[in-house]
Amino acid sequence: MSTVATLAVLALAALHAYILVLEMFLWTTPRARAAFGTSAEFAEGTKALAANQGLYNGFLAAGLVWGAVASDPVGFQVSVFFLVCVAIAGLYGAATSSRKILFVQTVPALAALALVLLAH
Repeated sequence: MSTVATLAVLALAALHAYILVLEMFLWTTPRARAAFGTSAEFAEGTKALAANQGLYNGFLAAGLVWGAVASDPVGFQVSVFFLVCVAIAGLYGAATSSRKILFVQTVPALAALALVLLAH
């Protein structure tokens, strides 16, 4: 992969690592509540669900890092797989939760995917 494509994949991995931290460890804090638009009561009642979501975001981040650092063809294949997973998860989130997810998750994943495919 090109340097630009690798950096895009790593940037998306960093985003998902940050989401992991927000959902697993900071869910009830004002920062996370503002990011996700939740009330203190809702956040308190959904801590376990948010931590589960955070764990899944961690798996996405780990897969993206794996794809970015692995040599080709594995790096390319893993990157494509996890970028598609992120894009699909973002589409589902945008359809069921908040349209904002489309721009925070899906658009960056598709941009990184385009860079990875162009670099191959």
